[in-house]
Amino acid sequence: MFGRSRIGTAPSHESKIMTKYLIRRLLISLPVLLVISALIFGILALAPGDPLSQFASNPSFTEELRQNIRRSFGLDQPVPVRYVKWLTGFVHGDMGYSFTSRSPVSSLLGQRILTTLSVVGIAYLISAFLAIILGLTAATRPYSLFDQITTTLAFIGFSLPTFFTGLLFIIIFSVRLDWFPFIYNSTLKVTDWSSFVAQVRQSVMPIAVLALVQTATLMRYVRSAALETIYRDYIRTARAKGLPERIVISRHLLRNAMLPVITLIALGIPSVFTGALITEQIFRVPGIGSLLVSSIQARDTPVVMAVTFIYAILIVCANLVADLLYGTLDPRVRYG
Repeated sequence: MFGRSRIGTAPSHESKIMTKYLIRRLLISLPVLLVISALIFGILALAPGDPLSQFASNPSFTEELRQNIRRSFGLDQPVPVRYVKWLTGFVHGDMGYSFTSRSPVSSLLGQRILTTLSVVGIAYLISAFLAIILGLTAATRPYSLFDQITTTLAFIGFSLPTFFTGLLFIIIFSVRLDWFPFIYNSTLKVTDWSSFVAQVRQSVMPIAVLALVQTATLMRYVRSAALETIYRDYIRTARAKGLPERIVISRHLLRNAMLPVITLIALGIPSVFTGALITEQIFRVPGIGSLLVSSIQARDTPVVMAVTFIYAILIVCANLVADLLYGTLDPRVRYG
């Protein structure tokens, strides 16, 4: 009975420690996010130019009408007052209204988040899976032909910028071979098998471009971490006990080699939600990245502010997730 009681109370004690750790981290993160939001809002508010300059060249908009529009957006108020109002509204789910489309910022983001997740998210999952498989395989066969080929391809993929790779893919697979369309059709709706195939065909090239550079980046770190771990004493002991190689790799090598890679993978998750700026511009993917670029060009401050601050929130959350994964993979890490 003593052993049963001990087993039953251990997880509860561990969960209490983790809860306290989460609360402490959240209390630290809130002031950080507050400072970040103030800095972003101040930079955008004090940037040169007029957000409503698009109305200046339109003769149908009189000066009185422009002042009324400015007043309706709250641009006639001091910057601190506008910041407090924006922060209060953001906490309650109100991100303001776009200066360009006159529609809520939340609806603009909602219209594009699915496209961004379907392209950037799938590319990130593919790249993480391939990087772990290729990195571990190359590390278990160091300086072999497979290791040399994958390392060379990783350096090539890491060195080539996405705009060059995207244009190269368009020339080869769209212009020369005519396999895939080079313009993403945002009006396409998946209703049957043919529309599903069309959706897959137009997503192949942007996903491939993003997966290429992300796989090359992550694979280098996975291989390096695995090479550093594979010669440790506990790996040799596991092999000396006669354990199968797959058990040694999955239970001993992978868990310890993934510790330094977790930070890279976790910090890359925010980019899944905020989109790929260059790739979305090349293939005309209507994602959040292209929305951010067009909003910066049009000085649409509410949209820029919402996207950049959401990105900051995601980075803070990704760091928290990485810390929690450290304790899951490494039993030596304690939150107490």
